[in-house]
Amino acid sequence: MAGRNYEVYDVFTDKVLAGNPLAIVHDTDGLDSEAMQKIAREFNLSETVFVLAARNPAHTAWARIFTPDYEMPFAGHPTVGTAISLAQRRFGAVEEDQDALIILEEQVGPVRCGVRLTASGAFAEFDLPKLPVQIPYNYDRIAIANALRLEPREIGFENHVPSIWDAGVPFMMVPVHGLESAGRIRINQTAMKDVAPTIGHRQLPVYCYCRETILHDSHFHSRMFVSDDGTYEDPATGSATAAFAGAIHAFDRPLDGVLRLSIEQGYEMGRPSRLQLELDIAEEKLLGARIGGSAVKIAEGRLFA
Repeated sequence: MAGRNYEVYDVFTDKVLAGNPLAIVHDTDGLDSEAMQKIAREFNLSETVFVLAARNPAHTAWARIFTPDYEMPFAGHPTVGTAISLAQRRFGAVEEDQDALIILEEQVGPVRCGVRLTASGAFAEFDLPKLPVQIPYNYDRIAIANALRLEPREIGFENHVPSIWDAGVPFMMVPVHGLESAGRIRINQTAMKDVAPTIGHRQLPVYCYCRETILHDSHFHSRMFVSDDGTYEDPATGSATAAFAGAIHAFDRPLDGVLRLSIEQGYEMGRPSRLQLELDIAEEKLLGARIGGSAVKIAEGRLFA
């Protein structure tokens, strides 16, 4: 029985057993959507990518992204991990720096990824396929605090207030005062149903952030929670970081030029992650953004399904 090749990468980290784990299944000819969903449930990671031949010959591959429960139109750590996997499969181990351009077809559209392979690791950066759009939201500070089991005074800082942004996947963004507040967040799932709207087939995940950080060279500390059907925390969320670009632009009003930020996530889970975010600003408008990070392979094998 020949089977299909698969790999597991830890993404948004350069160390194994950190970052966000991702399963990547190659040789996926003959798999339909139902089979992909079952395999993703078998891996039981936050996302599993199925790599198919590109529908446009100018592109590298068609990437379908599944959680254990449904297919995603776009996600950041699957994009970074898959781009690095395909570059490494193309070039193998390298002794000198090697750059590659990978274009992934995702439901949200083609995603352009630049990959740099080195003898010591791999880094990928992708252009946001969709700039963040703000979704109107009348927030209730007391209700949000109750849903996070915090005090109302801990919600918001400077001119940052709760908001909703969508850059392919919508998220509710909740600024909190600092690391101490972020560390005490515990989701009250019942209360969260009253403050996190449902868009499409799911209640919005909640991305909490503060400007105080653990690492001296980070700009923001973040945590991301899914609470629509059982609560879990994600150690590194590229699609949330893409949406966060909108909040940064709206609330911080950065000057024209390129704004480079490092965002830490996953520390409360023991899965430290680093996500790089760049914003292109001209005439006070957000013209483009990029998300980057490292990834390291931790496992590979054959899938007999």
